[in-house]
Amino acid sequence: MDKLNYYIHESSYVDEPCEIGADTKIWHFSHIMKDCQIGVGCNIGQNVVISPGVSLGNNVKIQNNVSVYTGVICEDDVFLGPSCVFTNVINPRSFIQRKDEYRKTVVGKGASIGANATLVCGHNIGKYAFVGAGAVVTKDVPDYALVVGNPGKIIGYVCSCGNRLKKSDVNYGYKCDVCDKTYQKVDHQIIENQSRERISADE
Repeated sequence: MDKLNYYIHESSYVDEPCEIGADTKIWHFSHIMKDCQIGVGCNIGQNVVISPGVSLGNNVKIQNNVSVYTGVICEDDVFLGPSCVFTNVINPRSFIQRKDEYRKTVVGKGASIGANATLVCGHNIGKYAFVGAGAVVTKDVPDYALVVGNPGKIIGYVCSCGNRLKKSDVNYGYKCDVCDKTYQKVDHQIIENQSRERISADE
């Protein structure tokens, strides 16, 4: 590891081998375990544990008191809020070893997980999805979905900029009032329109 191009606070531990990208910052009392891959420009807050084999993309932000367990993959630009919770075994027992039964959880590009949310393992979070504070995720979350409650339910959709989308009367379906991006629902999946001109030409 090249310790010249990223920052590790003196109270934190980084086990070898692991890969850490340039400009990443690892703050107080955190532990990065072996065989992790951490991308460029990440920010890992206080009292964070990154378990063996975890993969973090570029520009991932992890707030304080988060444990990212083996089996979790966070793609680029993911935000993990304070004290959010991952799991990796569906039926844990302290007296039974189930390390060969870890279930993978993928948090898609640009997704945000709110403070104190819980993600039951084996369920993926779609790109730019938003899991509200305290939500409990017990099934896959589609791209751009806004999920709240216990168990988590979809109550709407959010723009890639993080603001809630509003339904529109025109053919593009959903619109962001902040950045003016537009979206359509196709086969129960929200997709971003590339341009309004393209939509008009396709009519």
